[in-house]
Amino acid sequence: MRIPPYYRKPSWQRFFAGMAIGGAISWCIFLYIFGVWQEDYAKLIRKQEKDIAELNNDIKIWKEDYAELNNRNLETITVQKIRIKITNWEKYKLDQFSVFETEEAVRDDIKIVLAKDLETVAKSKELVKKIIENKPIKINEKRYKLKVKEMVIFTTLTVELEIQFDE
Repeated sequence: MRIPPYYRKPSWQRFFAGMAIGGAISWCIFLYIFGVWQEDYAKLIRKQEKDIAELNNDIKIWKEDYAELNNRNLETITVQKIRIKITNWEKYKLDQFSVFETEEAVRDDIKIVLAKDLETVAKSKELVKKIIENKPIKINEKRYKLKVKEMVIFTTLTVELEIQFDE
């Protein structure tokens, strides 16, 4: 079996020449279109990089402003609520109503710290302790005194008290 001698016929020579020239022209067209697309994509990527850099700068500025506002707000936070808790009232066999009345009396005594900023309340913490501890409480014909066990100062002033017999 042998390959027919098509390379000698002019019609086949024109066909192969046309295929070669067509392939070269289509390759050039492909390279042109691909180059144009790549140029457009490169422009788009540069534009997006620029936008990203601008947005990152904006985010940085917003974060700084947000942190500054938070710091300013923390400086001006005030005491909004007072919570009093007597922890050892069962030891002296007191009823819950008497304990509640005592807690309310203490809350009324230290009501002056409501709506004050945290820094002022923290500075006057010893004064608040003295106000609570120096006032004797009379429950069921017996005199008691309160001892501050724990005091937490934030938007809610939380005070834990222990009750003791007054000497």
